Amino acid sequence: MVGSGCTPTSPWSELEGMDEAIASAATEPPVLVRPSRDEDVGAMLEIYRRHIRRGVEDNAPQSGMPEPDDLKQRRKNLRNHRMPHLVATFRGAVVGYAYVVQFRKRPAYRFTAKHSIYVHHEHLGRGIGRLLLQALIDACAAAGFRQMIGYIDADNTASLAIHDRLGFVRVGWLPAVAYRYGRWSDTVMVQRALGHGATEPPPLQNR
Repeated sequence: MVGSGCTPTSPWSELEGMDEAIASAATEPPVLVRPSRDEDVGAMLEIYRRHIRRGVEDNAPQSGMPEPDDLKQRRKNLRNHRMPHLVATFRGAVVGYAYVVQFRKRPAYRFTAKHSIYVHHEHLGRGIGRLLLQALIDACAAAGFRQMIGYIDADNTASLAIHDRLGFVRVGWLPAVAYRYGRWSDTVMVQRALGHGATEPPPLQNR
């Protein structure tokens, strides 16, 4: 029964609207992952600065905030040490970036990389973090790394789920190591084997 003042609609109208939304999504260009360039630095810094200030009070210290030249030099150093530094782009704009550093600087740890991923806040939930993480895994394995390490906010269930799906194992829990949103928060340490992992030693030329 149609109530007073209501206009009956076609039973197919909702499905037609869904079809239009699906068609629109299907025609969107894909998100692309590529090595970062110097001209990406401005966009990467914007993403980074917003991320590290998230949930932190305005009067907290600003130490450790990089400048464009700092990031350009960091990219150069990473490239010289076979460390991947990647960006994700959508319609030509940088919407996320990811990189690895050596887990520890001592030479015994040279086959283990620690990764970081940052996604633009307006593009969360679109699978960009997963694309960047998979690209990092592939690039690190190709470069001869045997293990990848990550540290994730324990409240970031989306990131933890992505890491679970891509083969990471939760190997550590660091309680109350960060203070944001007016409370202490925990960090989860995750790890994934690359290539042959620990099943055999690295090639002689890389030892």
